[in-house]
Parts: sequence; C-alpha cells; structure tokens
Amino acid sequence: MSGAALGLEIVVVFFLALFLLHRYGDFRKQQRMVLFGTLLAWYLCFLIVFILPLDVTTVSAHTVPKPCYQPWSYVPDGVMPVFWRVVYWTSQCLTWLLLPFMQSYARSGGFSIGGKVKTALIENAIYYGTYLLIFGSLLIYVAVHPEWYELQTIGITAANTWGLFLLVLLLGYGLVEIPRSYWNASRRGHLLVKTYFKAAKLMTEKADAEENLEDVMEEVRKVSETIKYNHQLRKYIDTILRKCPVVYQEKMGRNMDDYEDFDDKQNTYPTEKNLVKLHKQVIYTVQRHNRTRVQWQMLLQQAVHLEDVARNESSAAHQFSHSFPSTEPPGWVSRYLYTPTVEWYWECLLKQWFYRLLSVVLTLFSVSVVWSECTFFSTRPVLSLFAVFIQLAERDYNYLYIEMACFLTIFFLCTCVYSTVFRIRVFNYYYFASHHQTDAYSLQFSGMLFCRLTPPLCLNFLGLIHMDKAISQQQKLQTAYTSIMGSMKVLSFIANGFYIYYPMLIVILCIATYFSLGTRCLNLMGFQQFMGDNELTSDLIDEGKELIRREKRKRQRTEDGENRRREWKERYGNQRDDYSARNRSTNSEMKETSYSDTVAPVPNNRQAKYSRAGSRSERDSVELLQDAEPLDFNADTLTDDPLDANSTRPAGGRYLSMSSSRSRIFDDV
Repeated sequence: MSGAALGLEIVVVFFLALFLLHRYGDFRKQQRMVLFGTLLAWYLCFLIVFILPLDVTTVSAHTVPKPCYQPWSYVPDGVMPVFWRVVYWTSQCLTWLLLPFMQSYARSGGFSIGGKVKTALIENAIYYGTYLLIFGSLLIYVAVHPEWYELQTIGITAANTWGLFLLVLLLGYGLVEIPRSYWNASRRGHLLVKTYFKAAKLMTEKADAEENLEDVMEEVRKVSETIKYNHQLRKYIDTILRKCPVVYQEKMGRNMDDYEDFDDKQNTYPTEKNLVKLHKQVIYTVQRHNRTRVQWQMLLQQAVHLEDVARNESSAAHQFSHSFPSTEPPGWVSRYLYTPTVEWYWECLLKQWFYRLLSVVLTLFSVSVVWSECTFFSTRPVLSLFAVFIQLAERDYNYLYIEMACFLTIFFLCTCVYSTVFRIRVFNYYYFASHHQTDAYSLQFSGMLFCRLTPPLCLNFLGLIHMDKAISQQQKLQTAYTSIMGSMKVLSFIANGFYIYYPMLIVILCIATYFSLGTRCLNLMGFQQFMGDNELTSDLIDEGKELIRREKRKRQRTEDGENRRREWKERYGNQRDDYSARNRSTNSEMKETSYSDTVAPVPNNRQAKYSRAGSRSERDSVELLQDAEPLDFNADTLTDDPLDANSTRPAGGRYLSMSSSRSRIFDDV
C-alpha cells in the first residue's frame, strides 16, 4: 500500500474543505473567484494538518535500525519533500499576494473588471509597497551574503514568527473556551438563558440592518427615478437594481412608469464614482440583512428546541413531543431508529452526560498541551507528555499508535485555533455565519489567516514531540516538512529565544480566558457580553424571552390557520367541486335566458330597463357565488336551486346571504 494513504487523505481532505465552504459560503450567489481562492487556501492548510502524521510515521520507520515491517502509511522516499514544497509555497503565495488582492476585488463596487482591478490595486498599494521595501532590503542582504538558502530561510522564519505570535493568542483562548463550551452545553438552563440573551442582541442588530437597508433602498430609488432608461448611466443603475431584493425591484419598477423621460436642464445626475460607492453599499446592506434574517430564524428554532427539552424533562411517558411538529412525513430514520422514545432519552438524559464527559476529556487534553508548551525544550529529562508518548511507541515499533497520537494531537491544536478564527468578529467587517451567510471578504480573510497560522502550528507540534532538532538540539533524522522550513540557526536569537520562551505565555492567556477578562473588558467598553452577574444582562435576557414568546405565538397562529384550511379542504373538497359544477351549469342557463330576454320584443322602455336591471343583478349574484369561499359550509343548507330568488334560506355562508339580499334589492327596484 505504498502511497495509498497519502492519496486517500488528499481526496478526503478535499471533500472536507468543500463541505465547510458549502456550509459557510454560497455557491449560487458568490463569485467563482472568491470560492476558488477560499477553497484552495483551506484545502492546502488542511492537507498540512492531515499529511504531517504520515511524515512523522515515515521518519520513525527510518530511525529503526532493522524495522520488522513498514507501516501501512509509509510514503516512498522523495515524495514528501516535493509535496511539502508545492503545498507550502502555494499557500504562502495565496496568503501574501493573491488573497489580499482578491479581497479588495470582491468588495469593490465597480461595474467592470477593469474598474474592480483598479480599485483593488489602489487599496493594496501600501500593502504591496511594504513588500517591495522588504524585498529590496533582502536584495541588499544577498549582495553582502550571496547565499540563497539563507535568504529563503529568513523569509520563512519571518512568516512563521508572525504566525506564531498570533497563534499563541488564539490557542490560549481555544484551549479554555472549547472544553468550557461543552460543559455549558450540558447545563440546559444556562444555555437557554444565553439563547434569550443572544435573541435580544440579534433583534437589535436585525432592526438596525433593516433600517440601513431602507435608507439605502431609498437612495437607490431616488437615483433610479433621476436616471431614466435612455441615459448613458442607466446600465449601472440596472446592475445595482439586480442586487436589490425582489420586493424593492418590483416597487421601483412600478414607480418608473409614473415618470416621463429625463430632462437635462431639470435633473442633477450622480457621477460614476458615486454609483460605484452606492453599488458597494447595496451589496453590503443586502448581505447583512439576509444574514441577520437567517440567523434570527436559526436562533428561534434553537430557543424553541431548548424550551421543548425543558418541558419534556418532566414527561412521564418518556416520549419527546415538539411544540411545532414537522409537517413532512417521517422518514425511515425517524420511524425505526430515532423514535420519540429514543429522542427523549438522548435529549433529556444522555446528551448532557455525554457533553460533560467530552468536556472532561478535552480539559485533560488542554492541560497536557499547556504543560508540554512550557517544557518541550527540556530533552533530558523529557518533560513533554507528547514526546514521551511518541518515544514509547517508537521503541515498540507501533506505527499505528504513532500516527493516531500525532493526528489527534495536531487535530486538537488546529481545532482550538480554527474555531477561534470562526468565532472572531470584528464589528461587521469580519464575521463568520453558517447557513451560507458569510460574505466574500470574511471567507478570504479566513483563508489568509489559515495559511499564516498552519505552518507555525505544525512546527510547534513537531517541537512538542521533539521532531525539530533546531529546538530539541538532538541529532535525529528530521521530517521532510522540517527540511523545507530550513535551519533556524541562521537566526539564532529566534531559534533559541522566541520559539522556545514565547509559547510559555499561553499560561497567562489561559488564565485570562478562564476568568473571562476579555469579556469583562468588552463589557466595560460598551459592547454587551453575556455576564450572569450583570443587571443589563438580566434585562436583555427578559427582553429576549419576550421576543421568543411573541414569535412562538405568531408561528402558532400561522400553523393554526394552515391546519384549518387543510381540514376544510379535506372535509368539504368534494362537496365544493359538486357545488361549483352546479353553479357553472346554472350560469350557462341564465346566460341563455338573458340572451333570449334581450332579443325578445319589449312593450315599453320601462319594462326593458327593468329586464336589464334584473339580468344584471342575477349576473352579480352568480359572480359573487363563484368567487365566494364559504367559511361555515354545511351540506344540509343546500337547496335544489341555490340561485332561486324565492328561496329565503341561504345556500352557503355569509357571501351567499349577501348576494341574496342584493338580488332582493334589485327586485324591489
């Protein structure tokens, strides 16, 4: 199976990156360039995480003097260096050159490719100017020390140093917050109260988004009414209108019919630069409005589900009942596997204990990481727990254990870092939202962060297991990944100082995260955060609870109306069809009678006038009967002829009684 594991993981990682991109991005609406750039960045970073354990296993097999057997995941010599070189340099080109340009291009409000490219180059002028300055300095260094290998190592070291600085900050938050989030998830009362708090904040954001959308749409309406169809800037207006919601498009289309063609002497027209700015505002406000609307629906479902769990905990029947059951027929899984009884035991009994056990396991992992980060530089004795585990497995030639231990460790580290990236919110400029609601700027910014954080994260992991001889100071066979990174001895103050002692700051960051110092600071600055001992938090919780109750009443009324209409259709559908058929036959007979009355000779004008009035009243009666949808329909009230003028008992509901009264009024005339 030489190289089979490598090929299998390459395919699996691609579908994993595609799945995550589908969850957060929108394949139908977002630009193909944005999706491709984000997918490539995520894919390359995930490849580094998943393939690095294979590299460690291959090196462990080479260190054994006479191995009993080759590991099943053994990769042939010469493959891994080429693979790492392609993956690493492609990801670095993406994060430092292409993705910043693509960010500005996607966020630009230009109407042509050339206009968007120009805007992207202007916005990144300072960014790329800094790169040129650094590159010029490196050229001077090469002139003095003409060794390309050292220049390459300096560039890699600079990128990894920047990434390690941010990595420790994100890792310190994730090591505490991930275990705590699962522990809090097991506390249903705490989770429900926090959901109420989120509902109050999200409703404020939703109202603000709707207000901004109204303001921008009003500005678009004014510009659209000013620039008529035969103006040279009208094509830009049409492009902007296509980005607006359908409701506003139809409203503006109807308003345009009330205005005449433009007059150059009466109207002041905006410039193309103003339209570009307006186009950018429309894209941003529409995306934000859609995101808050979808998030509100998801949060409402979560709150209703948590309330259902709290209500079903005291159920003696041990069967889970939903406040709003699904109208779709249950599938095979719901019928035979995930039955209401199984759902009750999972939601009301087993789920909380599973989350608590998972939180304890993750806490032990976090403690091991913190200990190893503070002691991985010690080789005699070996204090890093992960290095101890790997060395014990090497002595027993247990390659499967080596690969699984490496994969679980690096996967946990990446989960702590990547989940923090997903949770970061910089106002509304960078914000990750599931259900296809993440904008192009946030997607590409996450790709940039992943490409900058993953290489130093993997180097840090290799240092934890003593596979990086630049840190462990041991003469061991190094991995192919480390050989691509180059020797850190070129910059000894970084290799012997920053890379060893800076990760110890993770202890301080974990303590600060445990006591929620960041949350308290944001709360003091005016950014409302969930804090149980705060009076404003209690007010927001009460407000959110009332909002959820109001939405539930609205949803209940909607479902009750649909159920009544469905029951009425099922109960009286056949009778209504027969009733409509009799109405159509009677209508045709009346038309024939009216036609014969009109062609027959009349004795005087008064009689003709009376005949026309009578036929008109009968036609009105028939039209009202055809358009009517009886609310309290009863088959016992039907007469032999529902259009009989002498019948005093109505044949249908209130619409029929109105038509009968109207017929009698015309008869009196």
